[in-house]
Amino acid sequence: MAIELSYKRRGQGEPLVLIHGIGHRLEAFDPVFDELAEHYDVIAVDLPGFGQSPGFASAADYSLDALAEAVVANYSRWGIDNPHVVGNSMGGAVSVILGQRGQARSVTALSPAGWFWPWTLLLAGLPLLLMKIGSFAPNAILRLLAGSAIGRKIMGLSLYRYPERLTPERTYGDALSMRRAKGFWPMLLGHIPLAFRVPRIFKGATRVPTTIAWGNRDLILSPRMASKAAASLAGINFVVLDDAGHVPMSDSPDAVIAAINETTALASTVTHKAA
Repeated sequence: MAIELSYKRRGQGEPLVLIHGIGHRLEAFDPVFDELAEHYDVIAVDLPGFGQSPGFASAADYSLDALAEAVVANYSRWGIDNPHVVGNSMGGAVSVILGQRGQARSVTALSPAGWFWPWTLLLAGLPLLLMKIGSFAPNAILRLLAGSAIGRKIMGLSLYRYPERLTPERTYGDALSMRRAKGFWPMLLGHIPLAFRVPRIFKGATRVPTTIAWGNRDLILSPRMASKAAASLAGINFVVLDDAGHVPMSDSPDAVIAAINETTALASTVTHKAA
């Protein structure tokens, strides 16, 4: 039986599914959610084992493919088919998989995981590991840190260029979400093989309009990984997000929205030409 994913939905128009990264939750897209909902039927989801969504039965069940399948399994529940998909980090990898399978109308991948060298995986995994460990600090300490701009910088500098822009409640909630994320360990450990091979699903030409956008201040996944993506996938549009970190929706919301709109417009152009 398919896992019923927790989600937030608003707006009218073509369906647009938003997929967060490892250890995160659907609220990662809050900075762009309302504006997107003015033009799309927006569905932000919690992946299995993250946020408020239940996890898979066992750690062995976690993989990028399994996450993609879990999202697709909820399409009928949401009453949609072939939506535009936007993903960040791990969610970006999931969105690329959906595009490769023809299960998305367009793909906007923000600093997507999946293209690693061994040393870059270490650089990416270490700050995530520290964030996971830090999330187990007493709640009072987490609240104290989240309550000040300096504390928010300490807690979120690896993910954001400007972590102090987040609200105290958002920062505190993200820490608790990281603490509770059952899918964190199996997905983090599952990325290790990706450091030594590019997954088959990431090879060849894209089947739908696809944009990969990378923050030029990303401290988790180096923007230089874009060259590895370019070598493995044909027909991709690349966008550099100036002054943005690994989770660019907070740092550069306008640029992220522009990248999404340009990609969905390409899908409309392709549809009209096909007609």
